[in-house]
Amino acid sequence: MQRRTKVAIAAGAVAAVLAIGTGVGIAASGDDDRPLTGRDLERATDAALSHTGGGTVIETEAGDDGAAYGVEVRLEGGRVVEVSLNADFEVIGSAADDDAPGDEETDETDD
Repeated sequence: MQRRTKVAIAAGAVAAVLAIGTGVGIAASGDDDRPLTGRDLERATDAALSHTGGGTVIETEAGDDGAAYGVEVRLEGGRVVEVSLNADFEVIGSAADDDAPGDEETDETDD
């Protein structure tokens, strides 16, 4: 085999390994934003509502921004909080969510 052929084969093999590794990394990242169902939905809802002290769950996701689960809760006053949970359904963080479903931006001014 000529030297050029060996180099071309080696380069192709390296490119294939890199492409496969990248695909596996993307697939394993877990940020697929799919809604929760079944027992996972129940456990995530219970944990989030316990953390917020009540409200209405308006959206759930598996694999949300580095957390195992994300739950958006609309509080009684209309404010929305996103609660992040680990794989054991323990709260690992929460934050106000400005882009929740049903949030309408209004331009209210005092005249």
